[in-house]
Amino acid sequence: MSKKFVINNTKEMQYIRPSDPAAKGSMLGTAIGIEEGWEDYVMRIVRIEPGGTSFNHNHNWPHINYYISGRGILTLEGKEYEVKEGDYTYVPENQQHQWKNNTDEMFEFICIVPKEGHNI
Repeated sequence: MSKKFVINNTKEMQYIRPSDPAAKGSMLGTAIGIEEGWEDYVMRIVRIEPGGTSFNHNHNWPHINYYISGRGILTLEGKEYEVKEGDYTYVPENQQHQWKNNTDEMFEFICIVPKEGHNI
């Protein structure tokens, strides 16, 4: 696959809402991945509306996250961590995790996963 230059803005991306109702108020967009020539990883943008949550889940791949805007709570193995714009986290594989937006502003972050972790 050929690699190509990409420039875009998160406000212009296409987002989908997960079908699972447990992911209330969350949206996921693909920024850079296989179609752009990044064959092993996918960079996604996650947006969680005020009062929203992601899935509470675990899997056998890690997440690398960089928080773009807003604030939220990352619950990892039952422990809560406040995250905010400018923070970054590494979520190891096989650890239960969930993000929540308990504010009145949009919470947005980059989520990089190996290609096998990208299932939208």
